[in-house]
Amino acid sequence: MSHPVFIIAEAGVNHNGDLDLARRMVTEAARAGANAVKFQTFRTESLVQKNAPKAEYQKQTTSPEETQYAMLKRLELAADDHKALMDQCRKERIEFLSSPFDLQSIDLLYNLGASIFKIPSGEITNLPYLRRIGQLGKQTILSTGMSTLLEIEAAIRIMTDAGLDREYLTLLHCTTEYPAPMKDVNLLAMKTIASHFCLKAGYSDHTPGIEVAIAATALGACVIEKHFTLDRTLPGPDHAASLEPSELAAMVTAIRNIES
Repeated sequence: MSHPVFIIAEAGVNHNGDLDLARRMVTEAARAGANAVKFQTFRTESLVQKNAPKAEYQKQTTSPEETQYAMLKRLELAADDHKALMDQCRKERIEFLSSPFDLQSIDLLYNLGASIFKIPSGEITNLPYLRRIGQLGKQTILSTGMSTLLEIEAAIRIMTDAGLDREYLTLLHCTTEYPAPMKDVNLLAMKTIASHFCLKAGYSDHTPGIEVAIAATALGACVIEKHFTLDRTLPGPDHAASLEPSELAAMVTAIRNIES
């Protein structure tokens, strides 16, 4: 994490299961000046039941008849896809990140040489998962959407008891709505989290536009994570709540100006 603010361009599943699209996202994230581009690593059968319904925002942005399982199965990246994207990130001089969603996915990323692990908000109470990541002793970024201070404290304890150095841990404030309304951001919670746990803190931003990420930077965020897409009109669950490449570049420029 070389810059004062480590900027993560969250590709997530906005590649739509297409490796060529994912490669283009790496290129655009690097061109925009982000420090890292982040994907998601999961095995659908380990994540949801076959009849699990979609979230409301997913029903609005994808076919409501399709199950959560069928949608996620389309969006999986294979192990070889991960290798190809990591190779491309090395060439483009941008850090490869991916959020694992199950124990086998953690092991896959570790064996591929991932140097930073990003834990999504939904796994903050998944204790076997947290213990496995703590055992790896890698730089770890933990999103805290929907969680209480007690849940965050328990997650930190599980990981540090497993061997993670507190110096390697960064917490991200996050409002788990897609997109998140401005009135619900509660950005000062980022400072509360930092002071309460005496840890580095940043912001995982689901709001429209770039203002809140810029405000978080001015408030001292050391990590900013923001969803991006090549085209907001593409089909898929997260495109509508994402920045397009020119907007991502504008956000990066603004953040660097504030650092200066």
